[in-house]
Amino acid sequence: MGDLGITWTGFVAQLVCFLVLLIILTRFAYKPLQRMLDERSARIEMGLEKSEEAQNRAAAIDTEAREALAESRKEGQELIAQAREAAEQRREELVSQAMQEADALIERARSEIQLEKEQAIEELRSQFTDLTILAAGRVINEELDKEKHRKVIDEVLKADTFKGKE
Repeated sequence: MGDLGITWTGFVAQLVCFLVLLIILTRFAYKPLQRMLDERSARIEMGLEKSEEAQNRAAAIDTEAREALAESRKEGQELIAQAREAAEQRREELVSQAMQEADALIERARSEIQLEKEQAIEELRSQFTDLTILAAGRVINEELDKEKHRKVIDEVLKADTFKGKE
């Protein structure tokens, strides 16, 4: 070893320096570095756990949102169906009401027509009675009792045989 330039005193001195340096580095560098790396590893692990937890919460929220959306769609469809049903019922009510009003108008018009017809017939009878009395008076050339003859003519006009010809 002497040929290589290694002596026992130099070797021991270097060994002592190496051990002192190892102790100093262990105490002041290795342990703080090890502690810092352990803390960093713990923070990374905690971050991964929080990330996984957040991902699970996001998946749960997404599922809830999908369920809420499906429920909203279902409720919307139900509301639309109810609105359509209500509209159909209202339409049927309006059609029924319009039909009733139309029937009432037709019946009223028929009543008015019948009333006007009866009034026209009565007016014609009255005019016919007056004309008959006037004609009979001229034929006979004398004045007739208008009221007496009017009653006779009205009775004739109201007879069943004459009513059939109206």
